[in-house]
Amino acid sequence: AVPLDRTGTVPGTLALSIERKPSGLTPSRDAVVALAGGPGQAALPLSTFAAQAIAPALGSRDLLLFDQRGTGTSDPLSCTALEGLEGGSLSHIYEQCALQLGPVRGAFTTQESVQDIEALRQAGGYDKLVLYGTSYGTKVALDYAETYPQNVEALVLDSVVPAGGSEPLHISSFQAVATAMDELCEAHGCAGVTSNPVGDIARLVAQMRRRALHGSVYDGSGKRHAVSLDATGLFDILQAGDLNPALRALLPAAVKSALHNDPDPLLRLSLLSEGLIPTALRARAAAAEPAQELDETLFATTSCEESPFPWSRSAPSSTRLAEASGFLHAQPAGSFYPFNAGVAFEDSLLPACAAWPDASQPPPPPRSLPNVPTLILSGEQDLRTPTSNARGVQAQIPDSQLLVVPFTGHSVIGYDLSHCASNAVSAFFTGNPVQPCGPTSNAFAPTSITPTKLTYVHPPAELGGRAGQTLVAVLDTLVDLNRQIIGATLQVNQELPAGARFGGLRGGYARLTSHSATLHDFTFVPGVELTGTFPVRSGALQASTIRISGSEAAAGTVRTGSSSSRITGTLGGRRFDVRIAKVKLSSTGSGAWPSQAAIRGLLARDGARLSGGGVAWPQLP
Repeated sequence: AVPLDRTGTVPGTLALSIERKPSGLTPSRDAVVALAGGPGQAALPLSTFAAQAIAPALGSRDLLLFDQRGTGTSDPLSCTALEGLEGGSLSHIYEQCALQLGPVRGAFTTQESVQDIEALRQAGGYDKLVLYGTSYGTKVALDYAETYPQNVEALVLDSVVPAGGSEPLHISSFQAVATAMDELCEAHGCAGVTSNPVGDIARLVAQMRRRALHGSVYDGSGKRHAVSLDATGLFDILQAGDLNPALRALLPAAVKSALHNDPDPLLRLSLLSEGLIPTALRARAAAAEPAQELDETLFATTSCEESPFPWSRSAPSSTRLAEASGFLHAQPAGSFYPFNAGVAFEDSLLPACAAWPDASQPPPPPRSLPNVPTLILSGEQDLRTPTSNARGVQAQIPDSQLLVVPFTGHSVIGYDLSHCASNAVSAFFTGNPVQPCGPTSNAFAPTSITPTKLTYVHPPAELGGRAGQTLVAVLDTLVDLNRQIIGATLQVNQELPAGARFGGLRGGYARLTSHSATLHDFTFVPGVELTGTFPVRSGALQASTIRISGSEAAAGTVRTGSSSSRITGTLGGRRFDVRIAKVKLSSTGSGAWPSQAAIRGLLARDGARLSGGGVAWPQLP
């Protein structure tokens, strides 16, 4: 139990849920405290991942995890105004939430969590703490180090949020887009797609200022839906890619397609990034089966109470917005490239928090950080907490070590397929210098531009003409389905539910279970439709014959899906037996996507649960 409000404004206590993993039969003199992100993410569900990630520190130290106040099982915070996010503007909803919470909202700040950690240290009888934080957890760790420097043994900071909080317009995030896209496309990774991915985004954003992108997507029943996307939504896709390398890989070609008057790949990618693909996820979300990963009320409360907004805390909302507008327009030209100031404002918390009545004192000004052993981890692809944040903290701690991991986004230890970050943690706690990451390749290579006509598809040398074009389109379609499965699986961080249904990019649908993958007029290249059922065994498609039809296709049948290196069938009356390795697909880009083991490794991060009864990841050709 800890005081609810240490200022005494609101009486009472709240209970913190804590888990301790002892290093021996009795508690050690020192402990590692693992801090989750957010604000609003519970830590206890991450216990397995945290114990593995920080294992090199646990030989002689206990591991402590606790759900920070207002999250998980530590008296979670809630307000009805945020439950449906309906009934007015976000600013009005946030204001209503604040009024529903009452004065207690001022007790859910980072500084209160800092005092909770100190109470935890004292209750456990520990001399010093190693603080291991990810994302917002790094801010909590840094604030504790500022407040209680004498109690800090070491810091491990993964994806850094500065102690003073993120700049309200997230300028550093916009400025990191160019670095992330350039790395994604380095070594000819975007060959045949684009030589200027950032310029492509800028051109599309300029078009979106005049008119939002409009097009269509198909749901899991093959029904067409009209959808649209604006520039803020495009930036949201980029940020979602921080945690999903499949989204990053699909983006450059989807942007290029949109510039070529084919918006559908980007619109589908937007729905994928929102977790609305496959269709089954939407129904499951409506049934509220999964627990929320982030406590939205705690996020709103902590963010609005303590973010360094460019306004007077005592001012009314109209004055606040005027001050924020002045701050926005005072930024140098090009600060938000390849986006613009309007996107920065809409994507920030400025509109939402403008009417929030502050109930706490302003956060204390930043103090000096102790020069304790510190390991800082940053992903080169991270837009939420870009490497510039990490370098800023490194400059404040003279003896700190910074590791920048290539082809990795947010939450470095959880998403680094090269294990460079894990090796750095081991070196750090054995007293050895942290080594830079060696040369590595991108396991999620950028994909190629989606064909809009069968005539744009190149047939293989072994089967020319429309029959060969149709064959390539068939394999392209199966590869595209596989990538949608991978992207959706990583987006929800667990196996997809049995019965998950995907709409084809150009029509039809696919239904997946743990035992089969059924396609009904499933279409990737216009006019080439696939119908049939693949049995699935041990996560791999078994051999099956599928029917090929459509207005542009050379009609017939194709047999594929086994471990065989060949594909056979009859198309347009021509029998064929072709080596798959000889078929150059339109959709492969600069390389194939990762193995099943790599995908499972990513899903195992953060203690993700693998349902067992859900959809496998078919190893499509």
